[in-house]
Amino acid sequence: MIKCGGIRWSIHPLFIIVMLASAVTGYFAELLTLFILVLVHELGHVVVAKGFGWTIREVKLLPFGGVAEVDEAGGITAKEDAIVAIAGPLQNVWMGALAWGLGVAGIWDEAWAQYVGQANLMIALFNLLPIYPLDGGKLLQALLSYMMNYYRMLIWSARLSLLFSAMMLLGALFPLIGGEGIQLNLFIVGTFLLVSNWTYHRNIPYLFYRFLTHRSNQAEDVSEQGKTVSPIIVNGKQSVLSVAKLFNRERYHLVYVIGASSTGLQVLPEGRIVDGCLSGLNPHRAVSELFS
Repeated sequence: MIKCGGIRWSIHPLFIIVMLASAVTGYFAELLTLFILVLVHELGHVVVAKGFGWTIREVKLLPFGGVAEVDEAGGITAKEDAIVAIAGPLQNVWMGALAWGLGVAGIWDEAWAQYVGQANLMIALFNLLPIYPLDGGKLLQALLSYMMNYYRMLIWSARLSLLFSAMMLLGALFPLIGGEGIQLNLFIVGTFLLVSNWTYHRNIPYLFYRFLTHRSNQAEDVSEQGKTVSPIIVNGKQSVLSVAKLFNRERYHLVYVIGASSTGLQVLPEGRIVDGCLSGLNPHRAVSELFS
């Protein structure tokens, strides 16, 4: 592990396994090239994220890209998340084009230029698969954020990621039907993604509370900036947590509570709902109790 620019950079054990296998089989030059391509891919994410003011604590390099740990996770807009996600594959586009150009110009051996070009294509396309934490998985989350509330987005992105990870594993095992061996690299990566997304699915309650923590920190800024808010109409008997689960990542809300008192209708800013979840009191109590 090294620290550069305030970011810890480390190599995931999965990448180390691939390195050792490549060294044994005599493909070390190809592996070194792959490492450089993955590093530049991840630097694309880091540079754009830094441009948005994100605080990146650590980046773990994997054979197909990297996983970044950021302080703002849960408080990032879908637009920013999508731009940062696509920045990685775009690095592979220009590197692949450069390799092709060097091959055509005769500066690089044609076979080597073809290998580098294909490696970039493979990394870019693989990362665009709709599986979290791949770039495609983050793009999927950004898209779902415009279609549903944040909690449902977490649920559905996890479900779809698990589905596609399982399909990848089946694809790795498919050659067995014809009496051939499994596609080992695909099997290893598919297993890693399946386990990662199973953990992600189990951690959804924690991820949701992290989202609420960011909403709490942003509530004052929203009121000061006079941003437009979206209404949510709920029954006073609904729990505070169930109301919070209706919050959309891209919007800020005023909560209209029916039957909260004899007056029939009362209004709560979303900050009161968030505080009701984070205060340490029972988040399953009725939302009408926030008026007492």
